[in-house]
Amino acid sequence: MDAFLTQAFVTSLLLGAVTAGLPLLLAGLGEQISEKAGVLNVGIEGMMLLGAYYGFLAAYSTGSVWLGFAAGAAAGAAAAVPMVVFCVVLGMNQIVIGIGLTLAAEGITALLHHFQFSRTYPRLPATEVLAIPLLSEIPVLGRALFSLHPAAYLAVALVAVAAFLFRDTLLGLSLRAAGDKPAALDTAGVDVRRVRTAAVLATGALAGFGGAYLAVVGAGVFVPFMTNGAGFIAIVLAMLAQGRPVRVLYGALLFGASLSATTALQVAGIDVPTDVVQMLPFAMVMLVLVLFGQRASLPAALGTHYERGAR
Repeated sequence: MDAFLTQAFVTSLLLGAVTAGLPLLLAGLGEQISEKAGVLNVGIEGMMLLGAYYGFLAAYSTGSVWLGFAAGAAAGAAAAVPMVVFCVVLGMNQIVIGIGLTLAAEGITALLHHFQFSRTYPRLPATEVLAIPLLSEIPVLGRALFSLHPAAYLAVALVAVAAFLFRDTLLGLSLRAAGDKPAALDTAGVDVRRVRTAAVLATGALAGFGGAYLAVVGAGVFVPFMTNGAGFIAIVLAMLAQGRPVRVLYGALLFGASLSATTALQVAGIDVPTDVVQMLPFAMVMLVLVLFGQRASLPAALGTHYERGAR
């Protein structure tokens, strides 16, 4: 029985780490794109929340999970527009605007949910899974890592795509230049504002996708304020990843495991106060910052407005 409980605990922990970690992965990749271009997108929490609400609403109304993902990504990109206007174009403080955007998204989604569903919390049916032949049959690991919704595999594939774009393409070079030496990029004839705009919109779309995944696949329901600080954890992941998408993946799984610890401990029959377990992700953030914060490598022009033609 002990061996069975141990296996159940490990499987539950890994499955929870993947389910909770994928929204962090998508948001973290988006934040990494934005930071590479020199924009500190503190509003990513609000973009995730809007993506979660509209993703859930679309999936609930149409019955299509993929339309839910598309609506979530579109909502996140739309939420990024104020960041573009106020920060990239007008040069306002990125932290202040980002916090304002998050607070606005929290209020808007709570209000919309109240008008749409009142005090009810309708649930979506369980989503389909795609089991990879042979790999899904591996004891303990198979069900947790290789029997997931197709969007989970897409999210992991985006890590490889981002790594390729950052390292081997002109787009990646332009992103790095916009964040490190925008004047040099301007001299080369590339519009820094346009690069940063594209980066922030991509960030919003990925954060919205992550929020939609959280509501549609992870929870199957939308609850106001359900991101619960996930966007800020994604910012930490992006900062500590040193520009490497695969490190965002590792960090997302680590934090995902801490977020899912409650369920895993319950499966193992271990009684731990819920408040203690809910504190784990933020304690993990503090620990990671203490251990690795000094190694963070940030773009030289991060958070700095650039006006075309300036030197």
